[in-house]
This record gives sequence, structure tokens and C-alpha cells, in this order.
Amino acid sequence: MNSRTIGRIAGPLLFGAVLIAPPPSGMAQAPWIVAGLVVWMATWWMTQAIPLTATALLPFLVLPFAGIMSAGETASAYYSPTLFLILGGAFLALAIERTGLHRRLALALLDRLGSGGGAQRLLLAFMIAAALLSMAISNTSTTLIMMPMAVAVLEAGGMQSEDTRGLSGALPMGIAFAASIGGLGTLVGSPTNAIAIALLDSMIGVKISFATWSLIGVPAVILGIPMAAWIIARVQGASSGAFRIGAARRAIAVEPRWSSAERRLLPLVALAFTLWMTSPLLRPFLPAGALTDGSIAIGVSLLLFLLPDGTGRALLSWEEANRAPWDVIMMFGGGLALAAGMGASGLDDWLGRSLLPLSAVPLPLVALAITAMVILITEFASNVATASGIMPVVASLTVALGADPLLLAMPAALAASWGFMLPSGTGPNAIAWATGRIALPSMVKAGFWLDLAGAPMIVAVVWLVHALLR
Repeated sequence: MNSRTIGRIAGPLLFGAVLIAPPPSGMAQAPWIVAGLVVWMATWWMTQAIPLTATALLPFLVLPFAGIMSAGETASAYYSPTLFLILGGAFLALAIERTGLHRRLALALLDRLGSGGGAQRLLLAFMIAAALLSMAISNTSTTLIMMPMAVAVLEAGGMQSEDTRGLSGALPMGIAFAASIGGLGTLVGSPTNAIAIALLDSMIGVKISFATWSLIGVPAVILGIPMAAWIIARVQGASSGAFRIGAARRAIAVEPRWSSAERRLLPLVALAFTLWMTSPLLRPFLPAGALTDGSIAIGVSLLLFLLPDGTGRALLSWEEANRAPWDVIMMFGGGLALAAGMGASGLDDWLGRSLLPLSAVPLPLVALAITAMVILITEFASNVATASGIMPVVASLTVALGADPLLLAMPAALAASWGFMLPSGTGPNAIAWATGRIALPSMVKAGFWLDLAGAPMIVAVVWLVHALLR
């Protein structure tokens, strides 16, 4: 019996056990039912018993029949302005992929940074390129784009497909790790980021803008990429092996001329990022609540369907745009509906009261413990599922301790994407593993050390940037 089968059985059984058992002292029946729903959804999400998006539909079924929220109230909880940030960001990413702009930017950087030095410098160059791309498009898309280039470079440099030591294993692993780390840099870098800030907004009214996230996320990327490259190089022995760096450089040439589509798309991408970063300065001149990160994403993405690419068609067609991650959007809504149920039933208040003893523990240690716990969970559950399940608890803890939400919530949100040990942990890891060039003990070892170093690094970055912003 595999984990999915176990999960399918265990989820509803645990929920049923909650319905039969009396609630803990001080808890009413309604929050006890929602607690059972949390356990059911967490079990299915972590074991992937059924598709993650299908699990997200459970609140719409359970909350109305439990008398906690009406069907209309539950349905409305599935929507948030952040949803439009995910959708608009996906449209921009699809346009970047369609025009080939991603390949040009990646190869230009690789040609510049990989033009000198040895294997370790080439590893760092690929990882920087992957991290930069991952700030604008999904981690998985970034890995799919970069991995064929990496394999071509390895083959041109004389590395055999069965080699797992040296740069042969380091380069695929580095791209996968860098794609996940780069996704931390911006709100659109990973759906996990948007889900985390939407849950905080819906539960405790904390709003984290694109600019605020980037001011914390980008430093984490800047520190995380060299740290990951150093760990991978040591674990893999990146400098060992007969790698011909000269032949590899010739495999990463850049096309000399930009296409008209690339030239027309680049200003739109720049416009979106400029508006996201400067929106706090623009909001006082506009109607209250009119300008959000989501409205910027949708406004710029609509231009993709209007502006021609110079070849007689628009920059993006609906057939291409329809590849947007609709499943992630629905799962995102399920997390919001679950959070709404926690608030309507009073479960969030009960959690907050039960966590009050932690007020005696120094807040930095609480932040470090939460970050380490989230990293451990995300090694075995999807990043999106981890964020959906953990952020409501972190929100309740923040209120109970009276702490600044950024000091606890941001480390937890970043940690939800910091899992590197297993091929099944993330899409990028699975793609890298599929190359056949990575030995599992090496990935586990490198991932373990990166997890261990990542927890204090994430907390330190959040707390330092928060102190500078005050």
C-alpha cells in the first residue's frame, strides 16, 4: 500500500474521528469541526492522495453543511485580489517563453559570466541565470528552459551521460536549486509566495506588497545562490573530471539579432516590474484600493493581447495564455476558504490562545523554530500545500504573541519554498533527477546542508531588512 492509498483512507477517517470525539477543553464544536477539516486536507495534500486542486474543493462541501459559513460565503472566500497577480504574472511568463526572450537573457548572462574561469564559475553562472529567470517565470518553467542548455554544455565539455560526479551532476542540481531559490525574490516568482501573503491578508489583515516582498526576497536570493553553489561544488567535487571548458563556452553562443517580438515585449516586462516597485508612491493619487499588485499584472497582461509582435499577430494569443496554472489558482482559493472557515468558526482564536506559552520564548528562537519546521515539512509535501496549511497557524501565533507579522510570517513564507533533499520535493528537483546525472546520496547530502544553512539565513535576512525598513 503506497502513501497515496494510505492518505485516501486516513484523511476522511481522521475527519470522522474528530466528529465523533468531544472537542478539547475550551473549544466549541464549530472550530473542532474545522480542525478536523484542516487535518483531512493536510493529509490529502501531503500524501497527494487525490490531485491537490481537488482537495482544495473540500471547504466548499464541508463548511456549509457544518453550518459554519453559507455556500455563498464559502464560494466568495475562494477569491482574492492576489489571484489576479498570479494570473497576470502567468500571462507575462507565457509571453516571455513564447517570444524566446527568456533564452536570450539567460544565454547573454551565461556568455558574460561563463567566459572565464573554470567549472565552478560556470556552475555559478548557470545558477545566477536560473535564479534571475525564476524571479519572473515559474520555477518549473525555468528548469525546463535551462536544463537542455546545461546538458548541451556538459556534452560539449566531454562529460558522459552516466557521470554523476563533478560538474556532470553539479550543473543539473545547481539549476534546480537555483530555480527554487530565485523564486523567493518576487511575489510572482512562485505561487507559494502569493498564497502566503493572501492568507495573511485574509486572516489578520496584514498586507505585504510586491515591493516589500522583493526588499526581503531579493537579499535572500543574493545570499542563497552563492551558498548553494558552494555547497554543491563541495559535495559534487565540481572541479574534478575531464571537463573541457573551452568547448563548453562555444556551446553557449547568443544569437546576434533581437526579434521584433522580443524588442516589444521587454518594455512591457520592465513596465510591470517598475509599477510593482513604485506602486506605494502612486496610490495616494488614485482612488482608495484601485491600484494593487494584481491590477498592475492584469493591466500589463491585457496589453499582451492588444499589441502586435511585428509578425502580424499579438504578443500573446488566448490559446497560449490558456496554459496559465488554473489548477494552482483553484488550490490557492481552497487555502483561502479554509482560512476563512478557521476565522468564522473561531479556530484561529483558539490556536492563538493555545500558543500563548511561546510568549516566554525569545522571538528570534520562535522564528527559527517555525522556519526549520516549515523546511522539514516542505521536504515531504508540496510547497503550495505547505504554505496553505502552515500560514494560518503562523498567523494565529503572530496575533497571540503580539509580534510584528513580518518577523514570523515572512520567514515561514520563504521557508515553504526551501526544500532541496529529495527528487520528489519540487518540480525542479524532479526535472534535474530525470537527467540521470545525479546520484541520490549527493542530492540528499547537498540538500541537507542547504536546508541546515537556510533556516538561520532566512530568519537573519528578514529580521535585518525589517530593522533597516523601520
